[in-house]
Amino acid sequence: MDRLDEIRAFTAVAEARSFTQGARKVGVSGAQVSKLVARLENRLGARLLNRTTRDVSLTDVGRAYLERARELLEAFDALEVSVRDQGGPSGLLKISAPVSFGRRQLTPALLDFAAGCSAVSLDVAYSDRMVNLVEEGFDVAVRIGQLPDSSLVARRLAAVRLVTCAAPAYLARAGKPLFPGDLAGHDAILDSNAKDPTLWRYGSGAELQEVKVHGRLKFSGAEACVAAAVAGFGIAYTPAFAADEELRAGRLVPLMCGYETDTIHVHAVYPHARHLAAKVRAFVDFLAERYAGEPEWHRGWRESG
Repeated sequence: MDRLDEIRAFTAVAEARSFTQGARKVGVSGAQVSKLVARLENRLGARLLNRTTRDVSLTDVGRAYLERARELLEAFDALEVSVRDQGGPSGLLKISAPVSFGRRQLTPALLDFAAGCSAVSLDVAYSDRMVNLVEEGFDVAVRIGQLPDSSLVARRLAAVRLVTCAAPAYLARAGKPLFPGDLAGHDAILDSNAKDPTLWRYGSGAELQEVKVHGRLKFSGAEACVAAAVAGFGIAYTPAFAADEELRAGRLVPLMCGYETDTIHVHAVYPHARHLAAKVRAFVDFLAERYAGEPEWHRGWRESG
């Protein structure tokens, strides 16, 4: 087991290119991870890492060794997982999810999952930051929108429409925009999580219309944008899951219903593994079943706009 600890320490440092980050990943002190790597190099009689005050890099021997070390660790971890999983899903499941979707939609699902899988413990982090699943020790992440190319496995769970909406009081005061181009003359509530918060898109292909909007309120999150819209500060352009309750209750009115907006998707992503842990498989399957068909956040309000 000491040799396995050495290999795991070396792999963590090599992937992070840092003894400090590598130590954090394997859960030991910086001094201990340094000792484990040095012990491995002494036993092999070869230098695996080049160390400077600013960086850690692989030697040619270290690069070849890292490739085989990853295979060995993956096989060993898969062996342990396969034995543990014989009794069904169990253990700690660490999950990352975006803030607005997590609070409004995912929390009830998580509680239902926890009730049905009592042997699984949940550690859930809501953050709009794109976490590194492998380096930060997450088992699975729920992500919304276009996914970057990566080695992660992604399973599509549900579609999300972007809805344009405003409070009745705002529309009574400022008038109701009928066409996308009309939005340029209104107060927009901007979501800084968007790639370009001031550019709202309607239609696609030859029918695509891009509208440049302006507004004095900008928030890093859909929940705050929806709250500002309900308060009458302007028009929001937001994922449907963030505004569905307000739309159904009439606190917000859907706009531009005759113009199809962008559709984004909810995905579950997790690291590739030869043997997927039962707790991860059970959770992803649960979400896929939960969100199958037309999502709840699209129901009960579109016809009113």
